[in-house]
Amino acid sequence: MTVQLAPSRHPLDPEPAPSTKARAVFTLGLVGLLTGPLIGGVIPATIALLLARQTSREAFAAGGYLTGGAWIRRGRKLAWTGLVLALTALVVAVIAGLLHLAASPVGQDFAPGTD
Repeated sequence: MTVQLAPSRHPLDPEPAPSTKARAVFTLGLVGLLTGPLIGGVIPATIALLLARQTSREAFAAGGYLTGGAWIRRGRKLAWTGLVLALTALVVAVIAGLLHLAASPVGQDFAPGTD
């Protein structure tokens, strides 16, 4: 019977380091969520999603020496929620505009007795 030991780290291996981009993804996702109902959240949310993709690839390539996966996941969720809120606000604004346009009189309104 052989006993396998956990693979030990080599003394020259670097220590796991936190990813600064992961915090940026979270911050941009939070800004996207907070400004999403104002439709301005589309820009930070989109940047957060693009940066999240890049940061995930870097963390995977680092082989476990780059931490921050939880921050990336949270930032992605916040960014998607911000985009949904922005889309909802846009749809509500379009519907309100259409209802306002439908309630206004059509054509020119002439005074009584005008030929």
